[in-house]
Amino acid sequence: MPKTGKNDHAKDEELPSTLQRSDQKAQDTFAKTYDSAAEEYDDKGRAARTAYSALKHTHENVGDHWEPKDEAGPSDEHAEGGRDSEQDTAGGVDANASKEHLYERARELDVEGRSTMDKDELVQALQKANDAKTRQARKD
Repeated sequence: MPKTGKNDHAKDEELPSTLQRSDQKAQDTFAKTYDSAAEEYDDKGRAARTAYSALKHTHENVGDHWEPKDEAGPSDEHAEGGRDSEQDTAGGVDANASKEHLYERARELDVEGRSTMDKDELVQALQKANDAKTRQARKD
């Protein structure tokens, strides 16, 4: 089912919940990419992966929603390697951001022990915090 409506914007009811809580640009990026990929590949799973990949170039997952990144680009080593990359994904965390940026995100999400974490540990902690915030938002 198309994610973009007649007004050329995302259909809220067609979007994953994290995108429903995100800005219009994030919603439209996902929806338009999904629709184009679904038409191109005739595969909903691949269309969703392609849409998330496009979204991760411009936005990062923060808690239960997506926020614009300061600089566009791949969010992690998996995104840098493309579809066939064997690297792990960071689940929407901008793992290519500076340690300071990741620390600030961890502070916003009240991640315990963040002051002693290295960059990889911050990425993992942010993934965990994002997942917890998304689960909580879905319950509410």
